[in-house]
Amino acid sequence: MIVGIGVDTVDIARFERQLARTPALRERLFTESERGLADASLAARFAAKEALIKALGGSGRLSWQDMAVARDRDRAPGFVSTPGLDAALAARGADRAHLSLTHDGGTATAFVVVESTGGVEQEEGR
Repeated sequence: MIVGIGVDTVDIARFERQLARTPALRERLFTESERGLADASLAARFAAKEALIKALGGSGRLSWQDMAVARDRDRAPGFVSTPGLDAALAARGADRAHLSLTHDGGTATAFVVVESTGGVEQEEGR
């Protein structure tokens, strides 16, 4: 069952200017494994984190580091399981976050679907 959806779009040039203007943002927003990626890929990952927050209905106690994005062996993007992310999903009665990313034409967009696959008891009314 779908618990929440979220979408976010980032202007890549504006995002690059923000990273150049405030270098500490790279460490604050991204995990060590994400930081070395090209700025367009970082913009897509930032959009993914924002879309996840929207799908969850807020960030709660999630940190930016709890929302790491990685590719699986088939190169499909997804969120890395972390204690913070797992707790945020469980608080919404969910156990899975699906992610789609794209960056083209100067923008990066992410779409997230948060789902309960039946492995977690759902809260009443959700």
